[in-house]
Amino acid sequence: MTEPLLKVENLRIELTTRAGVTPVIDNLSFELGHGENISFVGESGCGKSMTALSIMGLLPEGVGRIASGSIQFHGEELTTASTERLRDIRGNEISMIFQEPMTSLNPVYTVGEQIAEVLRAHQGLSKKAAWDMAAELLDAVRIPNAKSRVGDYPFQMSGGQRQRVMIAMALACKPKILIADEPTTALDVTVQAQIFDLLRDLRRNTGTSIIMITHDMGAVAEMAERMIVMYAGRNAEIGPVDQIIDRPRHPYTKGLISCVPHIVANLTEERHDLTEVPGIVPSLQEFGKNRCLFASRCNLRTDECLRERPPAREFENGQKADCWHAEEL
Repeated sequence: MTEPLLKVENLRIELTTRAGVTPVIDNLSFELGHGENISFVGESGCGKSMTALSIMGLLPEGVGRIASGSIQFHGEELTTASTERLRDIRGNEISMIFQEPMTSLNPVYTVGEQIAEVLRAHQGLSKKAAWDMAAELLDAVRIPNAKSRVGDYPFQMSGGQRQRVMIAMALACKPKILIADEPTTALDVTVQAQIFDLLRDLRRNTGTSIIMITHDMGAVAEMAERMIVMYAGRNAEIGPVDQIIDRPRHPYTKGLISCVPHIVANLTEERHDLTEVPGIVPSLQEFGKNRCLFASRCNLRTDECLRERPPAREFENGQKADCWHAEEL
């Protein structure tokens, strides 16, 4: 059996807040295979981006820390790696497309300079070679007239073009893992489809493994092979995308799927109101409690849910759900 490219086991991340130390990621485990595309999905505040930052070694200094658990990349433990080693890996072997392309790029440097900086730092290219490669990367992500646009500043580009620049920057060193954090935020549906096509092509051509972070079930269904549903810093459900969408085993997953609007092709077909998951994600002070944190929003809850943390129930093809009532669903 081939070893996974990335293996996260029992990860616990703690943040120091004014109310004290609280776990924002609690006993999270997952694996990423070579060339695989997985997706983290869940509402804002569930810990998706925090998980990505921990993999990159970018937790807020003095505020966040990995309290326990393991992050292994190619068998190498990242939680104990030196700052210098993490700097070598970051951007070179594991890259990240950050949220909000409108603000992630530095407004006072041209897009070519920002891409070239990555190439000079990690690949040791000369200034001219890095600039030429930046133009080639812009062409690879389908920006028209790339050679002339490489000298543009971010404000001279549209939102979709800026997102392509972010992808070019992330792929500059041909990383083994690409983390795409909400890669289509604030983009219209046409541009979203183009970004998804681009990511699929890049993955097919380079063999890069992709971790996509999103709250959009439609994007998950279109892009990923496996999905990890997160809630309040924990695994809620994990497994093959098609299988989970066809038969979710956690009420939170079922609620997220039910929130996706469906187009009615036949005007005589019965229309249904769009459902929603009631309530909101619990506050950080509730994270880490020894009970089901979704219970207050769940219509299946029992006394057991309020007393004890649910175990992981395993089903066919590796589908797992942390729910006392997984069999009922």
